[in-house]
Amino acid sequence: MSPGTVYLVGAGPGDPDLITLKGLRLLRAADVVVYDRLIPHQLLDEARPDAELIDAGKQPTRHRLAQAEINAILIDRALKGNVVVRLKGGDPLIFGRGGEEALVCRDYAIPFEIVPGVSSATAVPAYAGIPLTHRHVSSSFTVITGHEDPTKPESSINYRALAQIGGTLVIMMGVKRLAEITAQLRAHGMEGAIPAAIIEAGASPRQRAMVGDVNTIADIARANDVRPPAITVIGDVVRLRKEGVAWFDLLPEDVLMAM
Repeated sequence: MSPGTVYLVGAGPGDPDLITLKGLRLLRAADVVVYDRLIPHQLLDEARPDAELIDAGKQPTRHRLAQAEINAILIDRALKGNVVVRLKGGDPLIFGRGGEEALVCRDYAIPFEIVPGVSSATAVPAYAGIPLTHRHVSSSFTVITGHEDPTKPESSINYRALAQIGGTLVIMMGVKRLAEITAQLRAHGMEGAIPAAIIEAGASPRQRAMVGDVNTIADIARANDVRPPAITVIGDVVRLRKEGVAWFDLLPEDVLMAM
């Protein structure tokens, strides 16, 4: 039997309408869907009634399936000739382990395709009314993870460079370490008064956005019991939220509830 194909599909964040047309077409055709915790779960209604749905959701302190188990499922189902969609929140290659899963498919000679998705790194700030770039404010943005591999002997993040590069800084998955991260940035020269925002459950009806600065944003997140998934944005572009770009906050409740 010829193996099936594994499609590493980005589902986008929060709003189910953010999945790409190609991603939706593949989801509707899949024999097996292996999905993450942070996908918009309404998308599972698009799967075939007879499709096998496998929850591979991971939480910061508890994994339903270890990565090795997920890899084994992808290979097992594909070797049985199935069309497998690996549905991942945001974009599969941006802190989503899509690259690791692609290499596993390669090792077993399983055909695979990568279907990019709308990354939460860009979409969540947009839904919070924070443009990552603006020709009068910021000409670049940098994205880092706030949750590095715990088995690494030391951090690979160059805080000195981040503190000096300017532009906009986006921190993904950094709620628990936000105080440590902002302290590192200040210690390496970033001004504490630079605006900062933290966005919880972005691009969903549960979205909350809070604004402060580098000095205060960790305390604001703690005081408001911000929980993952959350994204932090640091830079002068944060001011644009209060200047009228916060469009999502103005949507009627019935529109939000229909998402």
